[in-house]
Amino acid sequence: MEQLNFKEKVVFVTGAASGIGYAQANAFLKQGANVYAIDVQEKPLQELKYENPTNFHYTVCSVTNKADVDIVVQRSLNLYGQIDVLLNTAGILDDYKKTLETDEPLWDLIMDTNLKGMYYVTNAVLPHMLKRKKGVIVNMASIAGLVAGGGGAAYTASKHAIIGYTKQLDYDYCRDGVRANAIAPGAIQTPMNKKDFEGEGVMAKWVAEETPVGRWAQPDEVANLTLFLASDAADYIHGSVIPIDGGWTMK
Repeated sequence: MEQLNFKEKVVFVTGAASGIGYAQANAFLKQGANVYAIDVQEKPLQELKYENPTNFHYTVCSVTNKADVDIVVQRSLNLYGQIDVLLNTAGILDDYKKTLETDEPLWDLIMDTNLKGMYYVTNAVLPHMLKRKKGVIVNMASIAGLVAGGGGAAYTASKHAIIGYTKQLDYDYCRDGVRANAIAPGAIQTPMNKKDFEGEGVMAKWVAEETPVGRWAQPDEVANLTLFLASDAADYIHGSVIPIDGGWTMK
């Protein structure tokens, strides 16, 4: 499908060293895109670089550091000359802690990583997209941004905020050529959820049973949805939140 062709496109992805972010980076590389990635972990990024020596570059840094984010975005622009697609995927969990179990450092860590980091990266990339009057932003939300139970107090609050941020982002800039949407994954088997599978995997089995389709999804399934949302085929989809949750939110 020609509309899913990403050759000569440049994709900037955060949280690319594991889980959904890694799958996204890999998927776009397979579609011929140039990918610039950031994460706080390096080894998986080294592996992607080894497999894709010419069209993959990365920097180890945190989205919570504005100065680093600004430097790395500019480095990507210096290298490729453009950023066509921004994937704001970096995020962390809060171990399902209720509000009275959430101390201020944990609250700040979740908000800084999941929400403020997204704001930093978006504001670093957006002026370039506006100058070109073209760009696609895909933000990683969660079913925790739609319903309760997908995380603790801080995580759920951050994901609800991401959905609002995405809608406002698209509303403010869609007539300037920038399109923003969010993905809301449910049970995706990633390193972030490894605790659910420890031992006899009681929690993992429970989650699968509670999911209408009866299973966990793999990160590649979210990456495939991202390819569509970032493509010209999705050009009329604006400010939307697309659940990929095996039917969890239809209950």
